[in-house]
Amino acid sequence: VHSVSLSDFYLSRYELTVSEYLAFCNETKSHYPEWMEEGNEYNIKTGAKNLYKKLGTAITNSNNPIVGVSWNDAVAYCKWLSQKTGRQYRLPTEAEWQYAARGGQPGIKDDFKYAGSNDIDAVAWYDSNSGSKTHPVGEKAKNQLGLYDMSGNVHEWCSDWYASDYYHKSPAKDPKGPGSGSSRVCRGGSWFDSVNDCRSAFRIGGGPAYRYGNIGFRVAQDK
Repeated sequence: VHSVSLSDFYLSRYELTVSEYLAFCNETKSHYPEWMEEGNEYNIKTGAKNLYKKLGTAITNSNNPIVGVSWNDAVAYCKWLSQKTGRQYRLPTEAEWQYAARGGQPGIKDDFKYAGSNDIDAVAWYDSNSGSKTHPVGEKAKNQLGLYDMSGNVHEWCSDWYASDYYHKSPAKDPKGPGSGSSRVCRGGSWFDSVNDCRSAFRIGGGPAYRYGNIGFRVAQDK
């Protein structure tokens, strides 16, 4: 454990929703989530595998978090949104994500186990209360910064390459992760995960092209 300092940044209040992401797909005719991709074995209409089919209507509910998208897909969305709005959107760094999850305000309790509370049921959808599916964003309590679902619902891609030892040598100012790697950082836990995996301190990695039914993202912006 060590201290770092961060420049000001914005972070979206909610995880990116199905409707927000599909607007990008429909306009660019690309980067469809795994469950919509033509010819994909996980396609909910034509595929033989039922990973996403088991999520039922949660997979297509417009206000549920998007899942089945890779780190590459998330980065492409940020570039599209930047071009469309004239503002520079990106994925948060891992340090930004954790700062935001913990509350990020001097003098305010920031040592909760989960984002906004020690009571996971108050702030997160996880394996014991989710009914094995995603839920509309913002249904659980927000944390001290007004951010929802930082714990649970879906894992969130961060911009950093993943390395187990990076914390021991990261810069003290605006750390951005290792210069290279094979996996990108995911944070926050999901509907599929245990209470331990939904802690604000928990971290995992996944290949940039990896997609699954419990990984989504939210966007950040420099201030």
